Amino acid sequence: MGQVTELGYIGFEVSDLAAWERFAVDVLGLVPGAREAGRSLALRLDDRVHRMLLEHGPADDLAFIGFDCGSAASLDELRAALAAAGHTVVEGDASLAARRRVDRLAVTHDPAGNRVELYVGLAREAAPFSSPRLRSHFVTDAGGAGHAFLPTEDRATLLAFYQAIGFRISDYIRQEVAPGMVVDAVFTHCNPRHHTLAFAALPSPKRIHHFMIEVADSVDVGQAHDRMQAAGMPLALSLGAHPNDHMFSFYALTPSGFCLEFGAGGRLIEDDARWEVVTYDCLSTWGHKPPAPAQSAA
Repeated sequence: MGQVTELGYIGFEVSDLAAWERFAVDVLGLVPGAREAGRSLALRLDDRVHRMLLEHGPADDLAFIGFDCGSAASLDELRAALAAAGHTVVEGDASLAARRRVDRLAVTHDPAGNRVELYVGLAREAAPFSSPRLRSHFVTDAGGAGHAFLPTEDRATLLAFYQAIGFRISDYIRQEVAPGMVVDAVFTHCNPRHHTLAFAALPSPKRIHHFMIEVADSVDVGQAHDRMQAAGMPLALSLGAHPNDHMFSFYALTPSGFCLEFGAGGRLIEDDARWEVVTYDCLSTWGHKPPAPAQSAA
């Protein structure tokens, strides 16, 4: 049976493209790709033409997630499996494929209503990737663009949908983060990246809690953290580390109000047969604290 191989690109509808470009390019080190003035901006993490797509609009939220299926045969198998399970899957037309710069794609929606694009053949850019902000590079070879953490009211149904397209459970975290408020999260993978998708039943005004991008050198994390502060851009959570994927990271508040995690040192799952699924009791082993309230002058 077919399965997805990576989260290849992610799209956001954003109300302020210029603010997003300052945030993503000037501070975090992504590289701009194709753009339509006032309408859209593609952002690069590697030699692909894009890994993040920004489209102008009022939602300030997740717009779509694109998953590489590896081959046309795998895409066809996934389409058939989803249709047999009762999900509507529509073949993308030539115009949509051209906008996404892929050979072919099909569109469906997960049980939470998120638009899912299953594709093959994401184009490569002729110009080599180089970011003047990074001393290393973004980590995409082993796991695609990054990972997404999606809030949901029905974790089991959402998990079942993604398991049907090839995701396997990595582990769980269950922590009471406030009196009576428990985050009960499941983390899933489709390649060696520890997790590509995570789901938790938690209240959220957005379709996405955060998207993570990874660099190869922890110094780049520290320097991006410094640039965030120097630019006066808001941090959501301080530097810290997670117990399950071992990621050293901070969480930035994007111009659209959801978070972007910027990290290094993520754990890999090299052999599913030897991997043990466990439950952790904390979201972070250290750090990842909300910023302290500003102190007024006496």
